[in-house]
Amino acid sequence: VSKQMLEQVLRELQPLCTAEQQFIEKFFQLSQGAADLQVLEVKMVKSVPLSLLINCLPPFFFFLRLEEPTTRLLSEIFSCLESELRGFLDVCNKVHPFSCLQVLVTLNDSIFEMWGSSSALPSSFLNTLLGNMLLLAKSSFNKSIGTLCKEIEEAKMPSKMKGGILPSVSRFEEFVNLSEEVFRTARRRGELDKAHLRLASSVFSSINSLSTNLKVNTDMVMMENFHHIYCFLCKKKICCLEGKKREAKQRYSEHMEKYVVKYLGQPLEKLNHFFEGVKARVAQGVKEEEVSFQLAYSKQELRKVLEKYPGKEVKRALETLYRKIHKYLSPEENLLPVVWHAMEQEFIRQYQEFEDLIQRCYAGSGIAMDFTMEDLLSYFNSITLSN
Repeated sequence: VSKQMLEQVLRELQPLCTAEQQFIEKFFQLSQGAADLQVLEVKMVKSVPLSLLINCLPPFFFFLRLEEPTTRLLSEIFSCLESELRGFLDVCNKVHPFSCLQVLVTLNDSIFEMWGSSSALPSSFLNTLLGNMLLLAKSSFNKSIGTLCKEIEEAKMPSKMKGGILPSVSRFEEFVNLSEEVFRTARRRGELDKAHLRLASSVFSSINSLSTNLKVNTDMVMMENFHHIYCFLCKKKICCLEGKKREAKQRYSEHMEKYVVKYLGQPLEKLNHFFEGVKARVAQGVKEEEVSFQLAYSKQELRKVLEKYPGKEVKRALETLYRKIHKYLSPEENLLPVVWHAMEQEFIRQYQEFEDLIQRCYAGSGIAMDFTMEDLLSYFNSITLSN
């Protein structure tokens, strides 16, 4: 409604101010002495593409022309107009905090049309007036963005929330959807692009801080939320947020890797711990063939650890792990297949590493894990198909 009303006001203002200016200049013969200057100004402005002028020069450049008798007279005639427009913008801001989006687009487009549709310069009085309104709209917009950034950064988690998409991410998504719809046909979006970048930085910061206060796995929450932002930005295809999209993908991948590694340590925890010790001894300079002579890493100790992980127990542990992941991952992100596949790949890598260490450090001992690579693949396949 505010957009339609403002458009109607501007449509009626332009011909009114232009006609009044033409009458004053003709009646008082104010334009004759400035004819050469007027022609020069028109040629200078019209010789440069409008988009280049508006993008390269400060907004107020177009509105601060030399004071002239015509402008002074128009200012007297329309003395209440600026205060009325300011009052209208204030009402818009009170009705909805982001009505400034519509106002910003409408004013920008109106100025574009005014400068692009006429062979003569528009009313200097109207230029100044709309310029002031545009600066006011930008100020309101920046204040609203600042308030939203602060709300996102200082957001508190609902007491019962255990994970899933954080409220700050949803707020960011809602604003982007709203603003992109408003600016869909806008001729300028510089202010919006700056706002998007500010908000993206705030929401990334919010994810970092809120994730640490949850009772569930931090890496899981960060993985899901950065994945959500990445997918959202892929759909929106906003040029200024390409860098943030890449960052979200990187953060999502990093936290998924941490999540997978942390949880995969659980099914073979003691075996993992044993071989971490073996690798540490080798890194300290112990020869591989001499590791088995270390009391804590002897062949007998290795056999004891391996006995705790028969194939059936490993499969049961993987089934428990799957149920646990399924319980905590939010269904709307549909990350379970991705995470489970990543876990399978990591488990295979660990298995191959363990086998390699046994071959290198316990060669000729006949020691081997109770399950083979084929068994391991069948465990994962069986769990995937049964769920």
